[in-house]
Amino acid sequence: MRFILPVTTRPWLILLLITSTFLAGCGFHLRGDYDIPEELSMMSLTSNDQYSTLTRLVKGQLRMNEIQLVEPASNVANLHLNGESLSERTLSLYQNTRAAEKELTFNTSYRVTIPDVGTKTFSTSVTRSYLDNPLTALAKSAEREMIVDEMRKLAASQIIRQMARLKASIPNGSFEETDSNVQTQSELDNSNTINML
Repeated sequence: MRFILPVTTRPWLILLLITSTFLAGCGFHLRGDYDIPEELSMMSLTSNDQYSTLTRLVKGQLRMNEIQLVEPASNVANLHLNGESLSERTLSLYQNTRAAEKELTFNTSYRVTIPDVGTKTFSTSVTRSYLDNPLTALAKSAEREMIVDEMRKLAASQIIRQMARLKASIPNGSFEETDSNVQTQSELDNSNTINML
């Protein structure tokens, strides 16, 4: 028995085929799918705190980008998470001088070592702000923890994004002198203010 599509679905099928061909031909990639250099396809991950949330998130990002994690060795690229810090500052005050709006900044630094190329230290930061209502202290502490978790996830994806940008430096045999803390427009868009009541 032969399967024949109705006449009304054929134009949609043709349009779908043309669209998918166009997207595949123009180099479209899904968000979070980064082109990691071949030299980093197998690497080790070390950290000052192997059991921290950030280390776990970076491991997940590396596995999601099909990077094979191995034990540290002299002939294997290494990603070392140096540390993380969270700072807070007051943006605005209520009339009674209590903080009305706060800004959280999550900073992390890490070092990438590639055999025969060298070592380079990078840093990344994520900034968020939120309203601090003293009447809902319990809800605000839960909201703050959610924001910090989101900031850690964004920092982990920024680490992978910065590693993908190393592709231009590796053929030269050394890391280029570039500003390692430059934020792209998408990173700036991601650092928009989160206001929840």
